[in-house]
Amino acid sequence: MTPVQPSERTVVAILNWNGLRHLQAYLPSVVEHSGVDADVVVIDNGSTDDSMAWCSKNYPEIQQVLLKENLGFAGGYNAGLQQIEAKTYVLLNSDVRTTPNYIPPVLQMMATEGYAACQPMICNDADPELFEYAGAAGGYIDRHGFTFCAGRIFEVFESNFGQYDSNREVFWASGAALFMDAKAFHLVGGLDADFFAHMEEIDLCWRLKNRGYRVGVCGGSIVYHLGGGTLQKSS
Repeated sequence: MTPVQPSERTVVAILNWNGLRHLQAYLPSVVEHSGVDADVVVIDNGSTDDSMAWCSKNYPEIQQVLLKENLGFAGGYNAGLQQIEAKTYVLLNSDVRTTPNYIPPVLQMMATEGYAACQPMICNDADPELFEYAGAAGGYIDRHGFTFCAGRIFEVFESNFGQYDSNREVFWASGAALFMDAKAFHLVGGLDADFFAHMEEIDLCWRLKNRGYRVGVCGGSIVYHLGGGTLQKSS
């Protein structure tokens, strides 16, 4: 098999901060299901627990990018991704359980339909029949600037019975499982670190759209998010 060049590769980048419990629970599925489709990298936000030692022992093949301090979700990803060469980034929360073949449908959609950012369907890891808070089936914004998702209204979550199983353009894609064209990410300046955490992916998608890029959701890919595992939504 011809080796994948750095400029062509897809990298699943997991941001970690004292997340040993989540890495133990969810990293095995990411490694298993990313397979030959992507490399897995853990960006560590200055953790003080044993999470990176555990990664080194159990997954020595996984590249680690070690930051000296906790820069938050936005700042951590910005600093970490500066050190990772790839064509496509997958920003994946450490409390996301992946599924077989979750990567190829999204990459195909991005390549053939012209999307710079895209998310899979995101359902609830604790109750897999329900969509999940952080992005659900794709994000929208109303004319008053209020953001919402297909698949949930406020705290009410829809059951997933295939009603959103089509590729669609949306206003924003969830940062819990965000596929990003690397060139577009860096062109618009990455995530705005002023947000630290929460709403930063909406701001990013808005800036992408202002540059003429498309943002979408792929109905043929699904992941399961614990929700509130890395940061409580009430924060």
